[in-house]
Amino acid sequence: MSKAHVIGFGKSGVAAARLLKREGWEVTLSDLNTSPVLSAQQEKLAAEGITVKLGYSLDFGESQLPQLIVVSPGVPWDIPTLLKARELNIETIGEMELAWKYLNHVPWVGITGTNGKTTTTSLIAAIFAKAGLNAPACGNIGYAACEVALEYAGNKQKSEQENEKVGELVPPASDEKSLDWVIGEISSYQIESSSTLAPRIGIFTTFTPDHLARHKTIENYYNIKAKLLQHSQLQIINGDDVNLKKIGLKDWSDAYWTSIQGEESLIGEKGFYIEDGWIIEKLTSIPKKVIKTSTLRMLGSHNLQNLLMSVAAARLAGIEPEIISQAITEFPGVPHRIEHICTWEGIDFINDSKATNYEAAEVGLGSMTSPTILIAGGEAKEGDDSAWIAKIKENAIAVLLIGNAASQFAHRLEVSNYTSYEIVETMANAVKRSSEIAKEKQASVVLLSPACASFDQYPNFEIRGDDFRKLCLELH
Repeated sequence: MSKAHVIGFGKSGVAAARLLKREGWEVTLSDLNTSPVLSAQQEKLAAEGITVKLGYSLDFGESQLPQLIVVSPGVPWDIPTLLKARELNIETIGEMELAWKYLNHVPWVGITGTNGKTTTTSLIAAIFAKAGLNAPACGNIGYAACEVALEYAGNKQKSEQENEKVGELVPPASDEKSLDWVIGEISSYQIESSSTLAPRIGIFTTFTPDHLARHKTIENYYNIKAKLLQHSQLQIINGDDVNLKKIGLKDWSDAYWTSIQGEESLIGEKGFYIEDGWIIEKLTSIPKKVIKTSTLRMLGSHNLQNLLMSVAAARLAGIEPEIISQAITEFPGVPHRIEHICTWEGIDFINDSKATNYEAAEVGLGSMTSPTILIAGGEAKEGDDSAWIAKIKENAIAVLLIGNAASQFAHRLEVSNYTSYEIVETMANAVKRSSEIAKEKQASVVLLSPACASFDQYPNFEIRGDDFRKLCLELH
């Protein structure tokens, strides 16, 4: 029996281990960490015939080496263990690549970019679902990709002829028992470890410096992101993103570019743009109205761009405008991304916990149209904070700083001549103090938009946002 070793005991790693076990592999799952929670899950997987080793790193001195190593998204691609594995010619792939091997008979929409991925993915999934398509969202959102493969691998209901209809506006056909599409939010980590992943439609939402601690240079980061688009049959690219326009223009001459600034700003002869309150598709010499932008309830020009790219994907998949309009009208928004939590004594509390870098936080704060108290901080990332600081000076009536980055951010605000800040350390202190300041300064919005990762105080940005939600609701 062939041996496989899965590194990383998160949701993706467990799904990969179960998929491989089902497909007849002898599977070992390992993780450097140990905890009572992991130990409990270790026993459960052992009952399924999967060996779990906690506090363990793969040892190449063992007599029987694995034929396959599968890496969870959170595991760096260049750690010594993986470099050694590739040196020994052991097939080494990411969890997303493993899922692709079992689901490549189904067309994928692959969404990547620095910011905007989750909203765009959620919008696309909602539109496809409204069209009656079985198109689960997975990857960085919803299910792990291998969880989808566990449920649907081997179900090849789509004909080869249908899979050849690339770029045609053909009405979709649905079969409740089959998987119609896979909608994947795909991070740079997942692209890096996926050599053959090739979506039907690839989307590049935005591009700004991020994850440089892992990817080292902005050029390397861009090249990893761009690989997904290079492998995609059709490309949709945000034509309003300054960096994508500058860096990517020469690379994507045949792409469908998008612009919220009208036809004159559209790059190339085909694409999607917004004009006079309508999304317009230009696939031929005669532009065609698709839906009104007013159907979207979310705030901010960035969400119009997310909407535009989502509509572009739906139209290239053959979904009719009426269906798209219905789906967008009913779309409630994305948790932790400019999510309205409650209104207390005339003050709106907004959860933007997913803003884990300066660019996303700048967009979040820029979406507020009323005097705003900003809660920021956490585990700081590398990047240029100058535009974010400028937006604070423009839009924030006060800033409350939490987490490890509080002192660093306080210094940056001080040297930028912004003095209306306080270091409050914890989320509980921030929510309590924000309610007091809002009354003092007649602010109508309290916005959590951290510009930081969460790992100093929370396991992830979702739990950080959930804590903010709980504290806000307790004000009532």
